[in-house]
Amino acid sequence: MERREFLKSASTLTVATQLPWFVASGCASRMRSERVAEHVSGILVNDAHAAMNPTWVRTIEKPKTLLDLQQHIKDAASQNLSVSIAGGRHALGGQQFATDAMLIDTTQLTRVFGLDPNNGLVKVEAGIRWPELMEGIAKFQQDEPNPWVIRQKQGGSDEICIGGTLSANAHGRGLGMKPIVDDVEFFELINAKGALVFCSRTQNPELFTLAIGGYGLFGVIYAVGLRLMRREKLRRVVQVVDIAEVVPLLEKATAEGCKYGDFQYDIDENSPSFMKSGICTWYAPVRETDALPAEREQLSKDKWLNFLYLACTDRRKGFDAYTKMFQSIDGEIVWSDTSQMSTYHKGYRDFINAKIEFDSPVSLMLSELYVPREQLPEFMAKAADVLRAGGIPNIYGTIRMIEKDDETFLPWAKENYACVIFNLLVTNTAPGKSKAADTFRELIDASIALGGSYYLTYHKWAHKDQVLACYPKMPAFFEKKAKYDPSLVFQSDWYRHQHELLS
Repeated sequence: MERREFLKSASTLTVATQLPWFVASGCASRMRSERVAEHVSGILVNDAHAAMNPTWVRTIEKPKTLLDLQQHIKDAASQNLSVSIAGGRHALGGQQFATDAMLIDTTQLTRVFGLDPNNGLVKVEAGIRWPELMEGIAKFQQDEPNPWVIRQKQGGSDEICIGGTLSANAHGRGLGMKPIVDDVEFFELINAKGALVFCSRTQNPELFTLAIGGYGLFGVIYAVGLRLMRREKLRRVVQVVDIAEVVPLLEKATAEGCKYGDFQYDIDENSPSFMKSGICTWYAPVRETDALPAEREQLSKDKWLNFLYLACTDRRKGFDAYTKMFQSIDGEIVWSDTSQMSTYHKGYRDFINAKIEFDSPVSLMLSELYVPREQLPEFMAKAADVLRAGGIPNIYGTIRMIEKDDETFLPWAKENYACVIFNLLVTNTAPGKSKAADTFRELIDASIALGGSYYLTYHKWAHKDQVLACYPKMPAFFEKKAKYDPSLVFQSDWYRHQHELLS
């Protein structure tokens, strides 16, 4: 079947319905997303976070060198095979997998080529994950008293590849920072012919704007030139505040030179403070004469899992304990780079499904909604109504300040938004997923009504009118994809769904 023909039929494939419920849900007690199962149709893979995207791929290739990577793509093109791309496998919505395709696993492409100490640039292979990247940068500067470090990383798991971060144009807790595109000096892309293409703002500039935030549809990002900053000492400031205070506080912190900050809102739907108050944290610059940051350990795995357990079983007790923990670290001095690292245990599904007697297996489903900053209190009130009516617990929620992205072709950060992150406890059954889909659609409508938007690839549940309202350039984006990849070598199940939806 030709790739273009496959696009017409792929969106109708419901792989999960062809599998036993425990495989389709991804929540078998001993199944991990990184494990694969042999099948007559190929190899079963799944995402690492929610395990809600079981996909049969034809083969998995793990290139160790640039030549390996180029050869795999040439082989796929010659065999009329589609190619999908994955690293840490934390993307959701089918972005990194394509049914019956060759899956390129980039996780062995981890070299740090070198550091430019004069301009603060590092060149790395795109399969490297954030901890390895930071270690690699540090090795070049072991005797440097004022070292270069990363500016920002995406929130959540640290075990995400740099190539994936670029493909999603991810963001973190940065204040006054655009998404990751702002930190990218250049990248090297392998196109559908297996050729290495250098992309920057001056060389192949259109492809530069398409592939960052291009969700792996324009080729495999092989190497990245990343802009760095000098390491800074910061003081953590923690305050419990009302939702109306969040934007003014974080904008004031930005104006005063604070580099990072966010707000974690109350998740107890039975409380009058639900989504109305929470923990606002920002990181203020300190004088060089101040004390050195303490070597404080991150939140331990056991404590992280205990907070998760409480969030699933007693959200009032859990959020109060979480607030108390944050208040205890108010005033700490931290480093600008290592303070961005976070605790995340990808085995959480097994833990909560074994420890809590749910009627059916569950997972956490992420989504991001964006609203103009001045509309944040109104949106949070509407979102609280939606979540209470839907009856799906929100296990963890964060708000971040997003700066407008004026560089990529299909920006999700179209304005200076407030970004509201939801982490819903979804039952992995057909009714459970349907309920979650309805809830997320209502949240999208609430955002659109206030001039906002949503993040494209966490799920495939948005209606056509919602997609076009938030991403009117999507049809043009697909036209550019066909221009640069006329044989449609690079695909994903998310792309196939969206292409069919908008056709």
